[in-house]
Amino acid sequence: MENYWPLFIEIMDKYWSVALAFILPCFVVFPTLATVRDQRGETLFQLNCSVCHAGGNNIIIPEKSLKKETLEENGMNNLNAIVYQIVNGKNGMPAFGGRLTEKEIQEIATYLLEASENNFQD
Repeated sequence: MENYWPLFIEIMDKYWSVALAFILPCFVVFPTLATVRDQRGETLFQLNCSVCHAGGNNIIIPEKSLKKETLEENGMNNLNAIVYQIVNGKNGMPAFGGRLTEKEIQEIATYLLEASENNFQD
């Protein structure tokens, strides 16, 4: 069996920049994908929820805002509870289970939970 190590070293010596061009994006793209996912959740929230919940408020039942303290008081400070409410609706909130995909609902719920940590302040 031949030893290909010297050939590998020779190729890498000549073409290291090409190899780097394929490897480097892996370190740049993956964090960027998380940011895109977070922005998608915010965009979906703006398109579907902000009519009633702009700024984390609630224009239908003001005391049931999406602010951190209110979510905690109402047992809504976890993804499962938020997803359930988005899918099924409650009180004055319509159900979005038939309008949005599971993935979109998860993205909205994740955004909502993260945004509530700062009470929807940037």
